[in-house]
Amino acid sequence: MTPESTIATAIQQPDAQEVAQGRDRENLEGWIPALASDDEIRHALEKAFDYRGDVTITLKDGTSVSGYIFDRRHGATLADSAVRIIPANERTKLAIPYAEIAALQFTGRDTAAGKSFEAWVRKYWEKKAHGAKDISLHPEKLD
Repeated sequence: MTPESTIATAIQQPDAQEVAQGRDRENLEGWIPALASDDEIRHALEKAFDYRGDVTITLKDGTSVSGYIFDRRHGATLADSAVRIIPANERTKLAIPYAEIAALQFTGRDTAAGKSFEAWVRKYWEKKAHGAKDISLHPEKLD
């Protein structure tokens, strides 16, 4: 079996390597969603919660906050729902009601983009096919 066919087999038959298919991620960097309806606001903020980069929230009073959304609370109305964000240059945690949000932008680099388990397995098999020994998992440095 050639190294190329070994890699192809590992990628095409993940169950043979005990690898489960992951979830596809959208490229949201730079996206500015429309927030016209309650459903659009809820949908965009749900995506912002799953995003692994900073977002910028512009409030209805004109101020903006850039940071990482680490939590959200769902309520019956937008006034009862809130996102919790850690501002980029602070160590505080803010809670912002959905009803106060005028705009949302995905401004930071998505630190999880291209770093799925499947990508790691593909790199592993490529290294192994090229004769690398003692291959282990090491986290990448964050910027």
